[in-house]
Amino acid sequence: MNLWGNAREGSDLPSQLQSPAEVPTGLAPAGGPLTLSDVTHSYRARGGASVQALAGISLHAAQGEVLAIVGPSGCGKTTLLELICRLQSPGHGTVEGPPAVLMPQHDLLLPWLSAVDNAGLALRIHGASRQTARETAAALFAEFGLDGFQQASPAELSGGMRQRVAFLRTLLSGKPLLCLDEPFGALDAITRGEMQDWLAEALSNEPRTVVLVTHDVEEAIMLADRVLVLSPRPGRVIEELEMDMARPRTRSDAEVMRLRERILAVLGHARSAERSR
Repeated sequence: MNLWGNAREGSDLPSQLQSPAEVPTGLAPAGGPLTLSDVTHSYRARGGASVQALAGISLHAAQGEVLAIVGPSGCGKTTLLELICRLQSPGHGTVEGPPAVLMPQHDLLLPWLSAVDNAGLALRIHGASRQTARETAAALFAEFGLDGFQQASPAELSGGMRQRVAFLRTLLSGKPLLCLDEPFGALDAITRGEMQDWLAEALSNEPRTVVLVTHDVEEAIMLADRVLVLSPRPGRVIEELEMDMARPRTRSDAEVMRLRERILAVLGHARSAERSR
């Protein structure tokens, strides 16, 4: 499966989008590695107090690698993604990497637009005409399991289908680095499992560098090449594990279950240490 094969054929993207740095499809450059060095970041709470979200974060993601980040609520995971996407600047340290796009926790589909127009929003932002955006996005609907729902409103789509539209919109941005913030957190357990399997297949067939934030330890193990575990706030990297397993992976694999228990034990120990301070 090539997610971009149909989009390439007969594409009529405007001439201003034809340079390699700007084409908002899989034709975009592959980009390079992501590196964060000693990143510390604080923000002002509603009452004006300073809250330290991250402390001394250093990490590296190679081109084409899927890096998962797990940690307790409030440990700065979403802040970390915003720094990687340059939506914020770190208080200390450096963030170096290719252009990145953030897929937030909720699909944020616009209710007054059809599914295909929502998927094509990234192309419209880059200057493509409405017709070009529709045709480019519609050519990919079958490969995303959305064929026949091009004209459906978001209210007519299931939760899983809405997330597929949101993911297609994210890919159509053409950015070589994808930051996924709890992409399936709002789904029920059965749909979440189905979407995890689907995303694993999509990424294996059309690789991107991915930083995935999730509370779901099993999801991290199923999808990632490496998993970083963060401490309670301020977030620090307290464990790094290689997912040295062949794909596809199943939840009943002995190594998946072993790593799940290992990560949960690390998180439990960190939580206990925090309470004892």
